[in-house]
Amino acid sequence: MQDVTFGIAVLLATGILFAKVAQLIRLPSVTGFIVAGLVLGPSCLGLLTSETIGHQLDHFTEIALMLIAFGIGEHVELRRLGDVAKDVVYISVVQAVGAFVLVAVGIFITAMMVSGPDGTVREYLVLALLLGAVSTASAPAAILHVVRELGARGRLTATLLAVVALADGLAIMIFGMAVSATHQLVGQADGSAFASVLASLVEICFSLVIGSVTGLLIDFTLHKLHRRGEMLTAGLALLLLCGETTRMLHLSPLLAGMMAGFIIINRAERDVRLFRAINAFEPPIYVLFFTLAGVHLDFTALQLAGWLGLVYFLARFAGKFFGSLFGGFFSGAAPVVKNYLGLALVPQAGVAIGLVFMISSDPKISEWATVITPVVLAGVVLSELIGPLLVRYTLEKGKEIEYERPEPAFAGRSDRTGDLWLKSRDGLALAPWEWDTLHPAANTKGFVVFGAYYSATSRSLARIAVILAHHYHAQPLCVRVLTKAEKGTHSEQELAAMFLPEQGETESLGYPLQTEVLYDTPASGLVAAIEYNDARAVVLGYPLGRNPLAFQKVLDKVATNVLCPVYAVRFDGALACKRILVPFLFPQELEEVLPICEAMATAGRPRITFLQILHADCSPEEVAACEKHLGQWLQMHLVDTNTRFQLEAADSRLTTILEAAHYHDLIVMTAARRHTVQRMFFGSLANSVVHNCKNSVIVVYTPQEGLA
Repeated sequence: MQDVTFGIAVLLATGILFAKVAQLIRLPSVTGFIVAGLVLGPSCLGLLTSETIGHQLDHFTEIALMLIAFGIGEHVELRRLGDVAKDVVYISVVQAVGAFVLVAVGIFITAMMVSGPDGTVREYLVLALLLGAVSTASAPAAILHVVRELGARGRLTATLLAVVALADGLAIMIFGMAVSATHQLVGQADGSAFASVLASLVEICFSLVIGSVTGLLIDFTLHKLHRRGEMLTAGLALLLLCGETTRMLHLSPLLAGMMAGFIIINRAERDVRLFRAINAFEPPIYVLFFTLAGVHLDFTALQLAGWLGLVYFLARFAGKFFGSLFGGFFSGAAPVVKNYLGLALVPQAGVAIGLVFMISSDPKISEWATVITPVVLAGVVLSELIGPLLVRYTLEKGKEIEYERPEPAFAGRSDRTGDLWLKSRDGLALAPWEWDTLHPAANTKGFVVFGAYYSATSRSLARIAVILAHHYHAQPLCVRVLTKAEKGTHSEQELAAMFLPEQGETESLGYPLQTEVLYDTPASGLVAAIEYNDARAVVLGYPLGRNPLAFQKVLDKVATNVLCPVYAVRFDGALACKRILVPFLFPQELEEVLPICEAMATAGRPRITFLQILHADCSPEEVAACEKHLGQWLQMHLVDTNTRFQLEAADSRLTTILEAAHYHDLIVMTAARRHTVQRMFFGSLANSVVHNCKNSVIVVYTPQEGLA
């Protein structure tokens, strides 16, 4: 395959496909990218080779390396280190040196034992220095993902994040020194050790100087530009110019890029707009970057890499753990930081592979890349498999995991089948009622009607109906709609037994239950019962099974023909109401969700979070106006309720809601009143949330103005 454009398309498509497969089996995406390149490369299908497309796309590798280095600089913000600065410095330095020394010594001895007389001491030393330097790098993305997913906060978490950021900076510096030393070993066989060290220091100093100048130029440019596209263009131009300048001068582009990011993030103005713009630009570059890594993988070196890979992984693990232990001891860190932080430094991914690419693109030491690449990739796969688990274990030991909705137990099922099970009859449950018993009003008016069919959901529907009845000063009324063919086939005792679950739930909350049986189609029977019984609200449950949207026709007919609000509930796992999320787009939706929010607040003491989703390009003035309006509305309507609010300028409304839902028990939102054809073309945000969310959801349908 010679066409570069077609090669890029194949790399991108195959890379993302294999990444999704890797995610399904709980492997990191980078592993999928690498395997995709391996399949496309000469070791398998041979569609792409280093001699054809591989080297023609080297410029993407150079761009990715600069973006990686620049992104690392963003995380080394001196002002945020605070009182953990001493711990961070000691642990970062000692763990980096520990990993470098143990890996270098282990690789040197192992290479001599495996290769025997086939190699020279100088070759073994070059290999040991390079692998030792690569071993110091970690995986900030993997560690940050676990921290954010668990909502971890505290001294241990702050120290971990700072160490991770600083560790990769140290890794680049150590790598620069190691590469300079290997240049001297390879190019100047008779050179003195002093000359090698001096050359390394000169290379590092000039790289840092060029990076500092680039950072200052970028900072100056950003203050002259205001549009995101202009900032991205100018920033990339300066970063790539920095990278090419350092390469022409045989300096370290990674050190220079990191220093540029470090300068920007530590300026008094702290302008992070370029970092955010580049974050949106990175994904396709990274896919090409890591997929090309697989293309360059050479299976002929695996025999040597087998032993070296094992030694590399074990020595790196020991260096990180014991280095953090001793670093924490020297700094006087807290026992939990000293004893466990090293375990969280095991993950290794992008930066390490970037360093390998630096080796393969360096003419003086590129011949060692055929051995180093499979060794590092083997270590990356092993560390990414167990690393995230160790990060979680570390945070659990530090007791810094913020409360979040617990992950449901799948009873030995996989995630996919477990999700389906939670939505089935066997997977549904009802959390115990922890608040005070409710008392009916002295003079109740009307009913809150709810229709029940499944015994698994009837008690949950009854609870929601009682909460609403308490708010509306009404009584709960359970309606069973049977087919006309069933009329006369059930005795009075059998009909009464149908309502036992709902009756038990309502009485446990302090309310009596009224019941009614109708023989009709579901929609017509419900509408008749609602009209006849002066309903103040209606509670309906989505059907159990794979497709909750099949209920939409019945729901649309009921909501269109009644004069009261309809609350459609989609159950998922255990129904709890302690933390409620209320996402909305427009202020008028607040009035529609107000009754259910007031009802929940009156019955118990939940925490209700209002999430207003704004368009992605909203101005600061629009955000301020929406924030002011939302704050005033909450003060006016929910004064004594535990509420909080946030505004998100979202690129994807659904994704924003799903991410926020992870920390809540229940979602309450309104439904857009659209007919079938309109919904087909324009969709329904509420339906999308119901279909994709792993929480219970209440969707509010308000009466149309023409009916009211």
